[in-house]
Amino acid sequence: MRSTTSQPTDGTSQAPESRAQGRRAQGRRARGRSGLAVAYLLAAATAAALVVDAIVHLKDAFFYDANTGALLSQGQLFRIQAVVAIVTALAVLALPRKWPVWLFAALAAGSAAAAVVAYTYIDVGPIAGLPNMYEPSWGPPGKLLSAVAEGLGTLLALAGLGWALAMHRPAAHAARAARAADAAGAAREAQEAQLTQASAEGEAAPRHRR
Repeated sequence: MRSTTSQPTDGTSQAPESRAQGRRAQGRRARGRSGLAVAYLLAAATAAALVVDAIVHLKDAFFYDANTGALLSQGQLFRIQAVVAIVTALAVLALPRKWPVWLFAALAAGSAAAAVVAYTYIDVGPIAGLPNMYEPSWGPPGKLLSAVAEGLGTLLALAGLGWALAMHRPAAHAARAARAADAAGAAREAQEAQLTQASAEGEAAPRHRR
């Protein structure tokens, strides 16, 4: 007995699945836009903290030019720190999706924050040609402000690093999946070509024998 039901052949049965895929794609795009907005906010806040740190170091550098070491003076170290902070701020603003930039920002701000705290409470002494920067007070103008900016910059940079790594993993997975799909498609095409060639040779063989 012939069945009276049949599947539609015009592709309408696939419409719900296509709509679901479209909704999923729209959701991914929306999440990507919101995630990028978060990245730019983190980048702006991190850059602001680094710029504050740079301004304080540039402003106060001449106070410490007299404190010299075998290689550099403390004033020169302040100017180097200011340049590093400015370059890092520009890098974070320009490349907020790159996790190495966030890692460098966290190291730059974190090392500066650790140094100011250490030299406030510990008499480290001269190290490797650098001057003794021991200063057991938070009173000098801008010192506390720069320390707070460095600490905030470190926390913000770590947050940006976490975001960038979280975004990097799905992107890398999607790239691997795309490469795997391309490889599978190439393998299928090669197999189909071999089957087509074998079929053509099989059809030609009887004619050759005749």
